Amino acid sequence: MELFQSDTGYRYNSDTLLLFDFISGFKPKGSLLDVGCGCGILGLLLKRDFPTLHVSLLDIERHNCTIAQTNATHNAITIDAITCKDFLELPHEQKFDNIVSNPPFYHGGALKSESKHLSIARYSEHLPFASFAHKVSKILTNKGYVTFCYDAKQLQHVLHALHDAKLSVEALRCVHTKEGNEASLILVRARKNSKTLCTIHPPLIVGDTGGYLPHIKAIFEHANTQSLAWKD
Repeated sequence: MELFQSDTGYRYNSDTLLLFDFISGFKPKGSLLDVGCGCGILGLLLKRDFPTLHVSLLDIERHNCTIAQTNATHNAITIDAITCKDFLELPHEQKFDNIVSNPPFYHGGALKSESKHLSIARYSEHLPFASFAHKVSKILTNKGYVTFCYDAKQLQHVLHALHDAKLSVEALRCVHTKEGNEASLILVRARKNSKTLCTIHPPLIVGDTGGYLPHIKAIFEHANTQSLAWKD
């Protein structure tokens, strides 16, 4: 899949591809909203692999929505809707069976980028997780799923916010850059109004001194993405 990306805005990284693989393992069905879609990579890959999905994309940045629409057209992928709007302002009447997101999770103490586009994409102050979780609960269908990645060090905060929003974690996987390192990322799947116990998946080790491990290379090869320069 060829994807236009801006040189000055947020560019997807391995987190999104690992999240794509995690979501794919559950074979999503019905309607799906990609929150903070950026160039559209996550929603477009899921629509490519699960063509019966009804996929909608949402981003607060009009620039990103334009790129996402171009990428959908360029790859001949039909998307139900692309909305330029603050997720927290989305009408509650809109319901989705699945919500997926690689939300901003850098905290306020981190070094901030001078770029407004990068700041919105990276820092949680623009979409606080507790607010995200409560909004997700409002627009998910009953028994609907939210699947996302987040900073592993903020796991306690994430679990508390999900519980408070009546979203039960059904699957959790920790991502480690190398064996023996602390987890850097968590992949989470939660469900609205569920009593299912949580499955803790085996840790996902990304690489070693020789680079990416074979199973990570396989994820990247399956995604098969190539970046194209976007002319602003």
